[in-house]
Amino acid sequence: METKTLDIVLDVKVKVTVQLGSCLLPMREVLELAPGSVVQLLQNATDPVGLYVNDKLVAYGEVVVVEDNFGIKLTELVGSVQA
Repeated sequence: METKTLDIVLDVKVKVTVQLGSCLLPMREVLELAPGSVVQLLQNATDPVGLYVNDKLVAYGEVVVVEDNFGIKLTELVGSVQA
C-alpha cells in the first residue's frame, strides 16, 4: 500500500540546482560588474559542488561534461554513511 501511495508523487517535477560556489561582494562591486568581469568564488576548483532539490542540499558531486553539456557525477549523498 505504501508504494501505491508514493506513485502519486513520483511524476511531480522538482527544481534541481547545482551550486558551483559563492562569495560575498559589496554592492559597490556588484554594480561595477560588466561583461568580462571575473567573480572569484570562495571554493577551490577541486571542491565538490552541491546538488539541491527544491533548495535542500541532497548530494555532493563533481562537474563533468556530457557531450556539449555540463553534468554532475554524484560522489556523496548527504546524510549517507560511506564505507
